[in-house]
Amino acid sequence: MVNLIGVLFDGAAYGMLLFLLAVGLSVTMGLMGFVNLAHAAFAMVGGYALVTLASSLHFPFAAAVAGAALVAGLLGLVLESLVYRPLYRAKPLAQVLMTVGLIFVAMSVATFTFGPGQQAVDIPDGLRGRWAVGPFEFSRYRLLTVGVGLAVALAVLYALERTRAGAQIRAAVDNQKVAASMGIRVHLLFRLVFAAGSALAGMGGALGVEVFGLDPGFPIKYLIYCLLVVVVGGTGSVLGTLYAALGVGIADVAGKYYLPEAGAFVVYVLMMVSLLLFPNGLKGRAA
Repeated sequence: MVNLIGVLFDGAAYGMLLFLLAVGLSVTMGLMGFVNLAHAAFAMVGGYALVTLASSLHFPFAAAVAGAALVAGLLGLVLESLVYRPLYRAKPLAQVLMTVGLIFVAMSVATFTFGPGQQAVDIPDGLRGRWAVGPFEFSRYRLLTVGVGLAVALAVLYALERTRAGAQIRAAVDNQKVAASMGIRVHLLFRLVFAAGSALAGMGGALGVEVFGLDPGFPIKYLIYCLLVVVVGGTGSVLGTLYAALGVGIADVAGKYYLPEAGAFVVYVLMMVSLLLFPNGLKGRAA
């Protein structure tokens, strides 16, 4: 029982980090219909920004995480204007090729700047060790990731469901042409949503350095997990992304714990079963 609770908790913490990485991709794909395979590169940028701010410049950890999210968001804002916008109406193949090219550019820049090895980050003493609750022990750092993930999910849901900007985003998701005819500045929404999604990916990458590790291969490895979460949850759905991320995280951790020889395949079996039952994703809509 103790081991099961520990596996579920570690899986949930892992899933919350996947949610932070993937929610921006889900929303931007649902809003823009843009196949951005370079999304995980923004998470890598956040990771390297955290390493630089926390370990090299000795920023407080919370400030370093916020700074990492800001750096990734600003980079997303710049690239949206210079690189992504001209391809919004391009065919999916052109979008895929361009964003795959961005992945390799990002990997090359990371290798040149930081080297090919794993990066380490200093975390505060208060986040080290475990917190005991009766017979159960929980990692303090993973408790932080769960708390941040839940806070971000609630904030994004509130922004989309309860604010004027959220109503405009939902209108643009339903029909861009009608939204534009009603005076909604769809292109400005695209920029803001893209920057916010990049910032959330940067935050996930920063918090994930301690759990995922960080090296120049990060965008390739975790792109697969981001796509799994988005496909299983349904594009454009925050709740679907959250449910899918938790499911993928728990399945991945449980599979590797209970079936170490075949654990890596458990998450893909889960994806296939989920898509057979829910072809449009857990919270997706029929086309």
